[in-house]
Amino acid sequence: MVRKALTGNHAISYAVKLVKPEVIAAYPITPQTSIVEKLSEMVESGELDSTMIRVESEHSALAACYGAALAGARAFTATSSQGLLYMHEVVHWVSRARIPMVMAVVSRTINAPWNIWPDHSDFMDQRDAGWIMAYAMDNQEALDLTIQAFKISEDPEVYLPVMVGIEGFILGHTTMPVEIPDEELVREWLGPRRQPYVVDGSSPIGVGGLTMPEETEDIFHGIQESMESAKRVIERVDREYGRMFGRSYGGLTQCYRCEDADYLAVSMGAWSGDLMEAVNKLREEGYRVGVLRLRFYRPFPREDLLEHAGRSKGVVVFDRAVSFGAWGPIFADLVASLAERPEKLPALSNIVAGIAGVNITSEDFEKLVKRFIESVEKGEKPVYFEWFRKR
Repeated sequence: MVRKALTGNHAISYAVKLVKPEVIAAYPITPQTSIVEKLSEMVESGELDSTMIRVESEHSALAACYGAALAGARAFTATSSQGLLYMHEVVHWVSRARIPMVMAVVSRTINAPWNIWPDHSDFMDQRDAGWIMAYAMDNQEALDLTIQAFKISEDPEVYLPVMVGIEGFILGHTTMPVEIPDEELVREWLGPRRQPYVVDGSSPIGVGGLTMPEETEDIFHGIQESMESAKRVIERVDREYGRMFGRSYGGLTQCYRCEDADYLAVSMGAWSGDLMEAVNKLREEGYRVGVLRLRFYRPFPREDLLEHAGRSKGVVVFDRAVSFGAWGPIFADLVASLAERPEKLPALSNIVAGIAGVNITSEDFEKLVKRFIESVEKGEKPVYFEWFRKR
């Protein structure tokens, strides 16, 4: 085990080095670029024995990885924002072909206007694409999740691609101490690549051809079933990883001081750390509140939410993306999940904030959560939806 000071982007680069994919496709875009730059340095120096393909666009980057993965190679790429939108067509091709691979998404606000600061709009824009979607809270988790993503993606119960998200600049360019596992142990734990079929010319096989509606529906239904299976696999992989490398995060979600909580705050990403800090202060003031952090957005952890939110007096959801004309995407999924037990619906509130990179502090979280709890305790109806703006 080695400890280094790494940015979130470089933590992902080191995770990829430990996994040693046969193919990496690279196209630069802020704030992702330093991931593939570091990998390129590793390949150039001989530190990493992978084939680096320099392509002319993000669409081609994912297409190159898709082709390599079909042929049996472990493959990795990374992108952000407009680049992710540009490769969106291939995002769907990969999941429908049931081909395991891993992609890092370093979140950046979708243009226009031009903006390089992070929110979750690019990541959430992929929520119906059939990929397993994970999001890290800090740089250590970014490294660990990237390694775990290969194991999850290649599990026969899953056979779906995985994207790992972090916020650009907040984690991507911020340095933290990161423990790097032993390279040989990581590769031994991962084992040889597994995938449902290989297109290598040894036998005739067709991929992506015209099918009748019923066959197409069968393929889509299979993705839905595998998403459910992935929940078990994610929990198992997290436990195995904990035993092997000493860090386990709780699977699909992380429960922070929510075991005895009357109120729950739900979030995803790096600002969850600020929310936990706010919860610590509120606990000192006597507010029994906890944080349920989503580590995986797809599959959506509705069982975890039912377990924790279903017994709460109130749940406030912080979304860093918005479905224009509706609510934040996490809130919409959470309400749909809780509706499975309508007799136990807690008081609900959705706060959309931090859009376009606006900085949300622990003091902001403290004020918003306290306001929510006090309105419920007074018997008032809390604000159901609010776009929290700081000016």
